[in-house]
Amino acid sequence: MRAPRLPAWLARVLAGVVLTQAALYLARPVTSYRALALGADARAVGLITAAFALVPLVVAVPLGRAADRWRPGYLLTGGIALGAAACVLLGLAGTLAGLALASAVLGLGHLALTLAGQSLIARQSADARHDRDFGLYAAAASSGQLLGPALAGTALGSAGRPLEDATTLGFLVAAGLMALAVPASLGTDRLGGAGRPRDRAAARPLRAGELIGSRGVPAGMFASLAILATVDVLTAYLPVLGTQRGIPPAVVGALLSLRAATSILSRVLIPWMVGRLGRVRLLAASAAGSALLTAALPLSGDLAVLGALLAAAGFLLGIGQPLTMSMVVHAVPQAARGTALAIRLTGNRFGQVATPAAAGLVAGAAGVSAAFWLLGGLLGLAAVAVVRR
Repeated sequence: MRAPRLPAWLARVLAGVVLTQAALYLARPVTSYRALALGADARAVGLITAAFALVPLVVAVPLGRAADRWRPGYLLTGGIALGAAACVLLGLAGTLAGLALASAVLGLGHLALTLAGQSLIARQSADARHDRDFGLYAAAASSGQLLGPALAGTALGSAGRPLEDATTLGFLVAAGLMALAVPASLGTDRLGGAGRPRDRAAARPLRAGELIGSRGVPAGMFASLAILATVDVLTAYLPVLGTQRGIPPAVVGALLSLRAATSILSRVLIPWMVGRLGRVRLLAASAAGSALLTAALPLSGDLAVLGALLAAAGFLLGIGQPLTMSMVVHAVPQAARGTALAIRLTGNRFGQVATPAAAGLVAGAAGVSAAFWLLGGLLGLAAVAVVRR
């Protein structure tokens, strides 16, 4: 039996996700190398990484309410355009403060395009298709995350280029990838017929506290926060660990791409795994397993061991994000799903501010290995939260 054909709007959203995530995961590790070239230490790298999530932490819920009330396709196109502009600003940044500011702009654009894409799926996909479609969305994101670090390694490994010039090239390539995603974003909500439904216009907006109090939402938010923060800090600190161990940037990029590749596999298999284990048990088991694997990363400098650990961790880390999306949208009224996803993303951004900052402080005081052990502990707490939800 042939697999059902994807609707046109979903295919275009997925294509845009691949391009924008490739741009993002090209720009993020390159930002770490640019910071190192400008004289940053491990603590400064953590603070610059945290700046990516600072502005989105404040504006996520208003953007979510806008996605509930109006067409999220406009938000998608605007977020991509802002992301392209941010990549150009990163390429022009010549100070650590300028790099942090440009990272904050990139974070705002990423928030807008991510929230819009997830709201389109929550609104236009049938409830029975949410695990599948959110899984495909996350798999497309992992595809971009696979491509981005590889491109970053290629740019940084350019022969004869000083590190600062090589990072500028990387940022310009990221801006070009963002620009290519703009045509895919146009008209996605009109193709799916997601206008402004009458019940959304009339419904009383639910307060954030009401949505957070819904059963399953707090656990889903915390698990999502822990998983995304882990991926974020891995992207920022694997270059630091690699530099200390004498691993070239191109190899670090390949290791990050390997992590993303196994996340793609797990996300494609999500409907099958949910059918056998159930959403809650699968989410808890994946968080617990990734906790152990992440904590083990700094214990070996052997490339084969690092590759095996990252491959296994990537598979388990890939499971969490789609399942927490489904968990949150099924826990709230249909007219509030965009707002609930925005609250989930606010939690993600809080984790992306607090966790890298904490990792930077821990790494500055106890060495870079301690940052990975911090991530392992956070993931372990997430597994407990899901079980006790």
